[in-house]
Amino acid sequence: MIKAAAPGKLYIAGEYAVVETGFPAILVALNQFVFCTVEKSSDVGSILSTQYSENSIYWRRQDGQMVFDNRDNPFHYILSAIKITEDYAHALGRDLSVYHLNVDSQLDSADGKKYGLGSSAAVTVATVKALCEFYQLDVTQDEIFKLSAIAHFEVQGNGSLGDIAASVYGGWIAYHSFDRQWLMEQRKTTSLIDLISMPWPELKIEQLKAPKNMTLLIGWTGSPASTSKLVDKVSIAKARESTEYQDFLAESRLCIQKMISGFRNGELSIIQEEIRHNRRILQNLSVFSSVSIETDVLTNLCDTAEEFEGAAKTSGAGGGDCGIVAIDSTKDLKSLINKWADAEIEQLDLSVHEIN
Repeated sequence: MIKAAAPGKLYIAGEYAVVETGFPAILVALNQFVFCTVEKSSDVGSILSTQYSENSIYWRRQDGQMVFDNRDNPFHYILSAIKITEDYAHALGRDLSVYHLNVDSQLDSADGKKYGLGSSAAVTVATVKALCEFYQLDVTQDEIFKLSAIAHFEVQGNGSLGDIAASVYGGWIAYHSFDRQWLMEQRKTTSLIDLISMPWPELKIEQLKAPKNMTLLIGWTGSPASTSKLVDKVSIAKARESTEYQDFLAESRLCIQKMISGFRNGELSIIQEEIRHNRRILQNLSVFSSVSIETDVLTNLCDTAEEFEGAAKTSGAGGGDCGIVAIDSTKDLKSLINKWADAEIEQLDLSVHEIN
């Protein structure tokens, strides 16, 4: 039996701007995972998920293709990951097999709470990793990223794919988004082997190291948000408020560049200063786009953290989900967390996951 895992993630800064080609963001991988196992089968295969036990898929191989009933199918990211990885394996001369694939996730709570930790990206990466091992493909992290990015993008159709990078590389990363329009064009004309091996325009992934005195706190608002819908709404404002949007992009780029320098030099004060700056940038985006990014509960979460000298902001698309705090480890973290609890903000007991 083959086993693979991929961690969840949170955005630290650079949200919304990172969907534009070449623009940077900072993300962190967390120690909650999606697990994927693959076990060879002789005739009938299956796709099972702990989270969707009532919607299991059973399939056969016919003329090299998976054949199954696609009605009420919750496994779109998994199936896309399977297709891309198997296309790649077949192009490399591997014979395709029948197997049982099982997925289990820690990224949502046992009672169904959705924390916004990037479950669709993690399940895509875990599936790609497991099948690459199953088919004995000697792949690098860069190749896993590209296979996973293609699979995820062909389902979602928007986003930066930074969450894929966090699930592949782990730890703290600075991510510059690649040209997705270029990818769509290349998929029409370029073989998968060539596409995976060639450089992708503007793509840059740098692993960062947090200062030793920095603690990352994560607060959950109790309200899930839809990233795709919020990104789509900002895209509408992009066309309507062109000048304001270009100013937002320029300001975000400079902010993230300074924050990356703070990580490189181990300067918590610089990182905190730019987190606060990024919060203001996103607040201004919210005003001219009429998209609710920082909800009242997220404002409370951030303002409470600032009382304890923590630098706080929304994480990801906002509109709910999580807020993050970069704070000196010597501060009164317990009192901050207790004050959150009084406001019904749940501290998520998560830590950074490094991948060696």
